[in-house]
Amino acid sequence: MLVPGLVSVTFRSLGVPEIVDLAAANGLSAVHWGGDVHVPVGAFDRAVDARARCADAGLEVEAYGSYYRAGDTDPGEFARVVATAEELGAPAIRVWAGVAGSAEVDSERRAAVVDDLRRCGEVAAARGIRVVVEYHPGTLTDDPGSARRLFDELDPAEVRSYWQPGAEPDPAVSVREIEALSDRIDGAHVFSWGPGGFHDRLPLAERADHWVPVLERLAGGPRRHVLLEFVRDDSPAAFARDAATLLEWLR
Repeated sequence: MLVPGLVSVTFRSLGVPEIVDLAAANGLSAVHWGGDVHVPVGAFDRAVDARARCADAGLEVEAYGSYYRAGDTDPGEFARVVATAEELGAPAIRVWAGVAGSAEVDSERRAAVVDDLRRCGEVAAARGIRVVVEYHPGTLTDDPGSARRLFDELDPAEVRSYWQPGAEPDPAVSVREIEALSDRIDGAHVFSWGPGGFHDRLPLAERADHWVPVLERLAGGPRRHVLLEFVRDDSPAAFARDAATLLEWLR
């Protein structure tokens, strides 16, 4: 089962009420709350407010999107991240696998990232929360081989993975990546970019050739969230069109 949602930092200029209204009005079921703008670390009043507004609108809090960088951020910061996630009612915390790509780190640096992810998983699990690692360039999850090696060293009950495509992705490559990590993927970030990457955002419907087979593969597993992000021109109207497209594909 795939559950449609929104990554709140898609609209950094909007407040929590507007994010909730956009998600609910466009038929989505969940919000992934960003820790840089909407629910900063330690802002417990804002976390409680976002949680209540989601509950009132019938939305899930999918996760707390922290910017904790394993092996690089002050380890003491993670306790504050967990405390904020608890107030938010988030069942998961997004973290990042270091600050350098898999080809750039030596074995010692890689081990430090793995050890910190293991520690974070244990700390979060003690509060009933799981850790989910961003699948992203410039980290140890920048390709499926490195990501697979990383997750094989970590408890699957405590540390999970997101997945997202690169710019102009090949559907066959995306499906192979998902298959390589299928047992660890909790959700995917859904967007379409053109040749210009981040600044060349396409309507989601223009990449049906990519997303339809990818969503079919993601659906062949446990319950997962598919989270809209990076809409064209940061526009609520573009978001509404992308949400309608995603919902149609899920049907």
